[in-house]
Amino acid sequence: MKRLIPLFAAAVVLVLAGCGNRSGDIVFEHGAYRESGGYVDYEIFVIDADGSQLEQLTDPYDYYKYYEGNPAWSPDGDRIAFVSDRNGNHEIFVMDADGTHVQQLTDNDGRDAYPAWSPSGDRIAFVSDRDGDSEIFVMDADGTRLQQLTDNGDGDENPAWSPSGDRIAFVNDRHGVWDIFVMDVDGAHVQQLTDNDDWDQHPAWSLAGDRIAFQSDRDGDSEIFVMDADGTHVQQLTDNDRYDEYPAWSPSGDRIAFVSDRDGVWDIFVMDADGTNVVKLNQQGINPDWR
Repeated sequence: MKRLIPLFAAAVVLVLAGCGNRSGDIVFEHGAYRESGGYVDYEIFVIDADGSQLEQLTDPYDYYKYYEGNPAWSPDGDRIAFVSDRNGNHEIFVMDADGTHVQQLTDNDGRDAYPAWSPSGDRIAFVSDRDGDSEIFVMDADGTRLQQLTDNGDGDENPAWSPSGDRIAFVNDRHGVWDIFVMDVDGAHVQQLTDNDDWDQHPAWSLAGDRIAFQSDRDGDSEIFVMDADGTHVQQLTDNDRYDEYPAWSPSGDRIAFVSDRDGVWDIFVMDADGTNVVKLNQQGINPDWR
């Protein structure tokens, strides 16, 4: 059965960030089982890129079960946008890189998720179903000047800002399956990049903006692919009988991080941009975003 991986799964964001002396940190979301309460809750953590120096950034009410996830570094590495239901609904928040100075940016009855920073760091794209279905919105980094970019009655998810700052890639199921589209930052000039009978999701721009990595189940299970930014020259990078998902480019553009359950649990892997030299990082999670 084809599936869209839900927001509420454990997620990881890999980034090259300039936060103090912890440059190259990996910020991630992890579901932790609390024996005292008998449940799993989700918090945001940060580690060094080699898996050392684990630090927990969120735990707002200690004992209670809340979702803290979808972390995304700002381009300067000083802040992290994320999603939380600590106030009873899934909203977009932002905090400093050490977990302090938490600020709520959105406040409505819908689900707000998947924040994505503009390259300049002054705007944040995100997904919201406040109008009844998932659409792409954008706002200033302080939560003001909200603008709705899509309005088509279908599901729009996974916004990803191009490095040049003039386009946003996203996925839409207007044809019954998830395909990748791109549009101008004002929502105009929508162009479909993929078109097949299977699901293409989670676009990730290369640093140069000339290629887009994505996940697709067109070979029967989810694999990592890459294509030119106009949708041409599609190349399959991974090929195994498990799920490989959530690609993210390294800052240098020569490697791609992704997650896979090929060993029975969701772990983070890194490979060269041509799919060779796959290395397991021994950190569990999904949904990477390496910057």
